[in-house]
Amino acid sequence: MNPNPLHIACLSFETLGEIWLAASEKGLLAIEFPSTREAFSAALKRDYGREAVYAPEALAPALEQLAAYLKGSLRQFTLALDWSPMGTFQQAALRETLSIPYGETRTYGQIAAAIGKPRAARAVGRAEATNPLPLVIPCHRVLGGDGSLHGYGGGAGLPTKQWLLNLERKS
Repeated sequence: MNPNPLHIACLSFETLGEIWLAASEKGLLAIEFPSTREAFSAALKRDYGREAVYAPEALAPALEQLAAYLKGSLRQFTLALDWSPMGTFQQAALRETLSIPYGETRTYGQIAAAIGKPRAARAVGRAEATNPLPLVIPCHRVLGGDGSLHGYGGGAGLPTKQWLLNLERKS
């Protein structure tokens, strides 16, 4: 167990509710919405074996960038991310997802092909479904092979995914 606590903070956004962020000494580690402080802290303890300390000052840049993104005035995050808890395949899939330009989309199959695993679209779907940093790693930009929306764990699910895609199309 790591004795260093994780820093957490919350951003309230009218459309999405409370968005909780956690950072380690390496960078942004987790985003969960909607959630509560208690539920988020318990999930961090379960998943990372570390206590959570409320420290919005430690997450000020992430909070500012996330607020700007949700208002449509930020197109690319410039935050350090903590990739260390992710496996090799998930890292590859999510790094490729991170490279999708603002306002564009890709399919699970395109992500799979881009990381050299053209038959792994379903595995990419699983990597996206367990993305610990939604919004920052834009898994909402990944669509089914037919171009339709498939799954989204944040907010209200598919309506939130559609809202995020609409936000990016308007900006």
